[in-house]
Amino acid sequence: MKDFFSKLLTGMSIGIVVSLIPNVLLGEVLKLLIPHFPVLQHIFDITVFVMSLLPVMIGVMVGITFKLTSIQTASVGIAAMVGSGAIQKTADGLFALNGIGIVINTGITAALTVLFVQLIGDRLKAYSILLMPTLSILVPGMIGYLILPFVKSSTGLLGVAISNVTSLQPIIMGAIISVVFCLIILSPISTVGVATVIMLSGIGSGAANLGIVAAGVGLAIASYKANSLGTALAHVLGSPKIQMRNFFMKPKIAFPMLITAAILGALAGLLNIQGTPYSAGFGLSGLVGPLNYMKLAEGGWAVENVAIMLSTFFILPIALNLGLIYIFSKKLKLIKAEDYKLHFD
Repeated sequence: MKDFFSKLLTGMSIGIVVSLIPNVLLGEVLKLLIPHFPVLQHIFDITVFVMSLLPVMIGVMVGITFKLTSIQTASVGIAAMVGSGAIQKTADGLFALNGIGIVINTGITAALTVLFVQLIGDRLKAYSILLMPTLSILVPGMIGYLILPFVKSSTGLLGVAISNVTSLQPIIMGAIISVVFCLIILSPISTVGVATVIMLSGIGSGAANLGIVAAGVGLAIASYKANSLGTALAHVLGSPKIQMRNFFMKPKIAFPMLITAAILGALAGLLNIQGTPYSAGFGLSGLVGPLNYMKLAEGGWAVENVAIMLSTFFILPIALNLGLIYIFSKKLKLIKAEDYKLHFD
């Protein structure tokens, strides 16, 4: 069972990142450029369309992770799309893409389809290409479609609950969410997947971004002496997940980053730093976190907002991590540069 869920989450995470990252990396920059270069609107529209393919990508990547056959993998993809809620029929009888659907229900439908195709196995023989896609739609696909309203309302309630609690206690909840996402980014779990599934938005999303920033910047600084400059920068420009093995071997290496995350998360609540469900899991990658804050901040690119963005996403993560890494390494002697050594062989 553990192996099943591990493969399911891995496939979902890959599908989510592949589908969302073109819009996440290019979207905010394109929005700034489109008024001056209207031709770029076509590229932006394409990235939005690709986001709507997320359910199919989740199904396909889950099928590949489970090493299913080509027909079985394609069947998981189309069944996941059926259960996602990403397609709606308009009053004119046309079918329209409706965002990315409900990610958690897409995952449930994909899981049911994997179990279904594994149960059938090779019993269909030469008729697999005819019957497998149809049966996958009629059985697990329709189950996913029928439970969609209930899962959608449950997910919505979870998102509203987090939003309401964060509104009541923005500083405390900001600190907690930031620390949680600082830990998640160092685990096999996808921060983008978690944020998207629970539809994390507002201050919660901003705090999540700052937690990832704290991890990336801190690990880049801490690992610089043990690794090359390019490898150190990869923690920020790529993902702090490259330290996952070292973190699980020696969890104490993350102490400076976790404290930094708590402080930055509290500041997110204090300064009303916000984000969206689709930006929450990226941190500084593609400048997604800071650009989304500037987009949502009241007053836009006002001097005060720019100062807050530079301070919380760049200056403070560097200053806090430098100070805490010094304390934990030189004064407390709990960590050393070699703890962050990466081995790629």
